[in-house]
Amino acid sequence: MHKLLTIAALVALSLNVQTALAGDAAAGKAKSALCVACHGMDGISTNDMWPNLAGQKEGYMVLQLKAFRGGERNNPMMAPMAAGLSDDDIANLAAYFSSLGK
Repeated sequence: MHKLLTIAALVALSLNVQTALAGDAAAGKAKSALCVACHGMDGISTNDMWPNLAGQKEGYMVLQLKAFRGGERNNPMMAPMAAGLSDDDIANLAAYFSSLGK
């Protein structure tokens, strides 16, 4: 019985994490106009200086954008881009770009 409760708790936690990460890809696409200048229309960069965003893990993108916004990651190009993003904007952009590689 204890194992069953533990498994149920882990499943519930996993679902909560997925829900917390779930952004609106359509809203992210609408918000991505500035991103595509460097990261490409389909999230594939044409310049080796900028990473591809298509197919990137959603949770990873959320963490990185929040780190740019909060100053934990210092990049002179990304810091101003992320500065004005809300948590919803970040979730939506992450949902959009992660959906491109599927």
